[in-house]
Amino acid sequence: MTETRTVLVVGGGAAGNALTILLRRAGFSVDLVEAKDDWNATAGSGITLQGNALRVLRELGVWERVRASGFGFGSVGITAPDGSVLHIHRDLRTGGDDLPATLGMQRPELQQILIDAVLASGARVRLGTRADVVDQDAESVSVRFTDGTKGRYGLVITADGIGSTTRAAIGVTDKPEPTGMAIWRIAAPRPAEVARTDLTYGGPAYISGYCPTGDTTLYAYVVEANRDRASIPPESYAHEMRRLASAYGGFWPQIAESITDPGQVNYTWFDQMLVEGSWHRGRVVLIGDAAHCCPPTLAQGAALSLEDAWVLAQLMADTDDWDDALFQAFYERRIARVRSVVEASVQIGQWQLDGVRDADVPGLMGRTMTMLRELP
Repeated sequence: MTETRTVLVVGGGAAGNALTILLRRAGFSVDLVEAKDDWNATAGSGITLQGNALRVLRELGVWERVRASGFGFGSVGITAPDGSVLHIHRDLRTGGDDLPATLGMQRPELQQILIDAVLASGARVRLGTRADVVDQDAESVSVRFTDGTKGRYGLVITADGIGSTTRAAIGVTDKPEPTGMAIWRIAAPRPAEVARTDLTYGGPAYISGYCPTGDTTLYAYVVEANRDRASIPPESYAHEMRRLASAYGGFWPQIAESITDPGQVNYTWFDQMLVEGSWHRGRVVLIGDAAHCCPPTLAQGAALSLEDAWVLAQLMADTDDWDDALFQAFYERRIARVRSVVEASVQIGQWQLDGVRDADVPGLMGRTMTMLRELP
């Protein structure tokens, strides 16, 4: 393998792990570096994966493990704040009729499945390590690692998330911007009767909901207007989320009883970003949250990142020319689809912020999901 056909993947989240697996399968030499020592193996509470995300996970060869670890379902309930069910909507199978419409699972379990697949691929992995692009030419990129070593690669693919340091370093000035909302999340025991996602619009928060993630687990979330993080000490996280959750009926009283450990509660602002024009500068390419991010109102963040990896790996494997034309083709194949999801996700939240009562949320969701059923 010549130097010009070696790849450095920066970031070991869903996008970086998926791309590493696919590139190794295609025969490329791949190094993956991840800044965190634990490879994000314990981060996060739960994750909702729509069918188009499951389609990529099947391509990665991990679907059977994902299916065994998660909880698949095919509908979403819309409930009143008191817990009464107003409507049950059948989800569209965006990954095809042979996959569930939706699957919930614990985020650390998904990460561990992807970690195992990366290690099995034979990729070289370095944890607790960051990479800085030093320079590049028409054939390769020079990189300096935080442990003092250096490397040269035919391509650097940056999948280091919403706070990507590489994005700014290569001259991309786009930055994530807050949408005005924030979310409280926690993993919790699942009442046996919870077999789908239920969403409530209204009450003391904009949105409250939960998603089953396994035989005995779910993750629950409450969305409100974002607050100054400095005004919410981490030791108060359980109290704050329980206070919001206690206003809801149905299964929420059982869920709220388990919100006791502030260390298990995650508080995050919603952000939006979409890099326009191109997602590369020379031989450095952005994918996943480093190139685009959106609120989880459509549960499409991880799906879009996985799709990025799938599409880029296909394009790279189909040509010997890793050049501007290839990377621009990658951008052009992705941008309309990604833009639609980002804009729809932001719009759903903005309608809530603006108090628009007659907003066509079901129509917008339906149009977006129908588009996502097509292959990326």
